[in-house]
Amino acid sequence: MSIAWHLNRLRAMSAAEIAHRVVERAKRSTAKNRLEGWARYTAPGPIPRLDGLARLALRLAGERREAVMVAAEETLAGQFVALGHTWPKRDPSNLFPAELWRLDPATGGLWPGSEHYCFDIPYRHERALGDIKCVWEINRLQFLQPLAAKVALDGDGGGAALAAVETAIQSWFDANPPFRGIAWNSGIEVALRAISLLVVSSLVGERLSGATSSRLRSILAASLYWLKRFPSRFSSANNHLIAEAAAEYLIGLAMPDLAGAAAAAAHALRVLDAEALKQIFPDGVPAEQSPTYGAFSAELLLVAHEVEPIAPATLKRLDAFADFIAWLADSDCRVPAIGDDDEGFVLAVGVRSGRYAADVASCVATIGERRGLKTFATGGYSVVRHNGWHLVFDHGPLGYLSIAAHGHADALSFTLARNGRGILVDPGTYLYHAGADWRDWFRSTAAHNTLSVSNANQSSMTGPFNWSKKANVRLETSQPGETWRLVASHDGYEASFAVRHRRSITTEQGTIIVRDQLIGQGAPRRAEISFQFAPSLEVDVGDIDCRVIENGKAILAFQFSAVGKVMLHRGGEPADGGGWVSPAFGKKMPASRLVWSGEVGEAGVTTLIKPLEGNE
Repeated sequence: MSIAWHLNRLRAMSAAEIAHRVVERAKRSTAKNRLEGWARYTAPGPIPRLDGLARLALRLAGERREAVMVAAEETLAGQFVALGHTWPKRDPSNLFPAELWRLDPATGGLWPGSEHYCFDIPYRHERALGDIKCVWEINRLQFLQPLAAKVALDGDGGGAALAAVETAIQSWFDANPPFRGIAWNSGIEVALRAISLLVVSSLVGERLSGATSSRLRSILAASLYWLKRFPSRFSSANNHLIAEAAAEYLIGLAMPDLAGAAAAAAHALRVLDAEALKQIFPDGVPAEQSPTYGAFSAELLLVAHEVEPIAPATLKRLDAFADFIAWLADSDCRVPAIGDDDEGFVLAVGVRSGRYAADVASCVATIGERRGLKTFATGGYSVVRHNGWHLVFDHGPLGYLSIAAHGHADALSFTLARNGRGILVDPGTYLYHAGADWRDWFRSTAAHNTLSVSNANQSSMTGPFNWSKKANVRLETSQPGETWRLVASHDGYEASFAVRHRRSITTEQGTIIVRDQLIGQGAPRRAEISFQFAPSLEVDVGDIDCRVIENGKAILAFQFSAVGKVMLHRGGEPADGGGWVSPAFGKKMPASRLVWSGEVGEAGVTTLIKPLEGNE
């Protein structure tokens, strides 16, 4: 698998990127045994403090005071929960044993530690030890932010929270010398850890001991060096690059006495401004085709802006992003689970589970309810909020850059809600590295509310974060009004099946009308039209008329214009055509997936989605 992964990665690279990777590998090799150890990164000086970061963290912590205090108490009790996993509870008298930083909560195994050079650890293809994201998550040290906020907000009677902060920093420092072990082999992890430590030092730095202050400065100095030496570039320059640049910028501002700090901050600011314009389209859609990854990048930019104002053009993109999220968000401020979502965030004192994208957007602008039809032509989404329907239609690119790492094969998919109730949903993400077949399923065309030809994907997966052949989508019609209409098509099946998939969606007398056509020399073709329902709904299947049931009451009817085979899946294995929704990273739950299959040609197959009496 490792050989195949490398070959597929090479195919996605330009000649310039291949040259860069060769140089990067040489730099990694020369760094081994030469740039390691804390002695090189001793950085005497004052405790790093950013007043803007302290103000932001305190404001957010104050708004969520109760939740922050609960999070702090859970840490003091030896509890840690993240990414669908619960870590073994630790004795409060020994909160941060050395093996904590290497422990996988699912398998109980220990990842390689300081005895291994970070780039010698083949984490991408490791399966027995679990998903590397879990170990990385605790090494982000974001759990220290609520502890520091507790100290800043209530004085920390008894000193337990402050003591825990100091103990954690010492334990991590001792267990993870530069650049040894799993905690140093990804730039985004180095960046988020550095930002967490800057939040801590900005909130309670004057109360930390001299030894803790010294360790913290050394960690930040080593982090800055590593981020400057190994930046994410070319096909890897997605949200990782924004995170790395944000950390470089903040470290440079917080430690101006450090050699090269000013130059690093100035360079990082240029990168942030440039990447904001690349990774958020002018219409506000994230280039990675994931609302939550867009929110993650936006939060990083907002944190940087809170410390020192960033460029007006960057702020304009953030305004556009906020508007996009406002159109997507439902009445509970939740957005469809489009593309990947690993639940990453920056400030642990200001995140509300399940509403992250709207939380970030609300820091930019008021998230009020929108009405009508809005098309985001560059990013590739149309949103309809009309007569009780809330529909999100995906006619955008697969993802960002050559590997489209966080995109899913969901062209011409749509989500649908009625009067605030989710009906058709995006299946979500579930897992990354440890997902294997499940990773492929949740990214597949069949798992989404669109059409598949012979159960094939529109775009070709070549690894858990790699795509080769990518479907190209074209928006053909966006017509607002009472009888709004959307038409789009993609070429994902032209090479293999000589057909183009065209989908039109419109409304008439309160009914949603979806028409799917296969156009081209290869038509007609055997195809499957999938509808993934929210987990709370049941479906009663007939030949051409299916009823959607909520709490024992039929609320919608799905009617197909052509006779075909209609199947209902709920749970099951991916190979059998499962029905699943992932409500959070690391979690999945059975949910009804309705599949019509039969011959589809230029005449098309029409699906009517009709509210039943009493549910109009």
